[in-house]
Amino acid sequence: MFQGSSALTLDAKGRVSIPTRHRDALMMQAEGRLTLTRHPDGCLLIYPRPIWEVKREQIAAFPMQARALQRLLLGNAQDVELDSAGRILVAPELRTAAALTREVMLLGLGAHFELWDAAVLAQREQEMLAQGMPEVLNQFSF
Repeated sequence: MFQGSSALTLDAKGRVSIPTRHRDALMMQAEGRLTLTRHPDGCLLIYPRPIWEVKREQIAAFPMQARALQRLLLGNAQDVELDSAGRILVAPELRTAAALTREVMLLGLGAHFELWDAAVLAQREQEMLAQGMPEVLNQFSF
């Protein structure tokens, strides 16, 4: 299970270093093989390949009404591998789609990660907090 956030920097070639605390798990779980794709919220999703393969089958089975979401998720999926320095290359089209600049945030969300432009994530979080807690969380206690 991946959790926590990491402030990272995209280098000039579009590579980002995966934090050391996640590398060992990714090597054991997926031999360093990952899949990146777009998320409807505007970030990128990063899945260990074995988990992505299950998700890919689920997405492919979506009904015809979800064709646009299939295009977004499957049509933009790119397989990558951790290099010897623990970095992954984020393709230019994915960097553009997620508006990634130099400063990015990697969020561990259980079985996968989200990669956000740091400024965009900060703005989104501020907007979410301003809206208050969704009704669905009324029964949840922190």
